[in-house]
Amino acid sequence: MGKRVDTKVIFLEQHGALNPRPEGVLDELFSRSDFFDPRDLIQVKYEMLRRVRKDSLPVTQASAAFGFSRPAFYQIQQAYAQGGLPGLLPQKRGPRRAHKLNEDVVSFIGQARSEDPSLKIKDMTRLVRDRFGIVVHPRSIERSLKRKKNETTSRGSAGQPI
Repeated sequence: MGKRVDTKVIFLEQHGALNPRPEGVLDELFSRSDFFDPRDLIQVKYEMLRRVRKDSLPVTQASAAFGFSRPAFYQIQQAYAQGGLPGLLPQKRGPRRAHKLNEDVVSFIGQARSEDPSLKIKDMTRLVRDRFGIVVHPRSIERSLKRKKNETTSRGSAGQPI
């Protein structure tokens, strides 16, 4: 007989809500009840917050019982205060924007491309490194050029947004 597919685990994993350390959840509710699932990261975080706020469980005790550090508890608390339950979903890691590609770099890339339309992205990364002393991923340059092209095409003939 084959393994039973746990669709909940698959769903949680797809949405970034699968607890990477369910064995760290030691709270008695999660061991006594089928309703409480230590694999469900959102449920674990919410219940930890609820236990502190409504049951007056000390933060140190609650964070340990739910498999988090005290600093993590406060980050989770802040995320919930700002975004409710969706705020408890894990956020993507890494930069949120092209932090290396400031206005000067983008202008330089645009000028280099207009002077030599056959210039390859890899060549542009080398030019940026030589000129500005920063290493930029080729994909970042591609995105930058695409954004610049989209900005240009979304403006009217007077250069104003349509």
